[in-house]
Amino acid sequence: MIDQQIEIPTKDGHTTTFISHPERGGPHPVILFYMDAPAIREELRDMARRLATSGYYVMLPNLYYRSGVMELGPLPADPESPERKRMFQLMASINIPLVMEDTKALLAHADGQAAARKDIVGAVGYCMSGRYAINATTHFQGRVKAGASMYGTHLVTDQPDSPHLAATKTKAELYFGCAETDIYAPKEIIEKLQASMQGANAEVEVYPDTHHGFAFPKRPVYHRDAAERHWERLLALYRRNLSA
Repeated sequence: MIDQQIEIPTKDGHTTTFISHPERGGPHPVILFYMDAPAIREELRDMARRLATSGYYVMLPNLYYRSGVMELGPLPADPESPERKRMFQLMASINIPLVMEDTKALLAHADGQAAARKDIVGAVGYCMSGRYAINATTHFQGRVKAGASMYGTHLVTDQPDSPHLAATKTKAELYFGCAETDIYAPKEIIEKLQASMQGANAEVEVYPDTHHGFAFPKRPVYHRDAAERHWERLLALYRRNLSA
């Protein structure tokens, strides 16, 4: 495996991006791996590496670069702690248009890489970034061929770029993996999402006995069986859509 961390120029500066891909057998389809709210950390780099070992060119960008922040470090459980409040401020500092601009820059970088298959791209986002992965399929149609949201937030909004409207705007296959208990995506939201995806090239799956964040090994809510199922679903999604 080849790992590197580089600065990719964007419209608003440079995003530090971790890239992992196999040493041999390229070029490899690109996977856009969008971070969750607690930002870049080794836990996410390890997940990017796991994806890469299956034959992908995985790009994990820092989405908080506009604020001059990359790693937040340990976060107390108390939602009122200064660290948590700062995280929520950072999360609110970015949005779909900004992240789509960053995605444009990431794909432009991939265009110049011999190890990257430029015409076949997948996306995955966790927590706050589920909506970004889904929007990548609508903003880069024909190129981003599969998008996955894992316990995503803001899945049903009154905005035209709401994830629940994506199936009408893209031919890409969409996957929504949802926690059974999630204050950020309660049951009524999931039901609206399921209704909007009926008849579409999409799946909305609720993982039993799970909480928001269940796929992250370092979280207290980590659920090993559900996390492994999420990897199974993710890799199958990419096999179906990112093969030559």
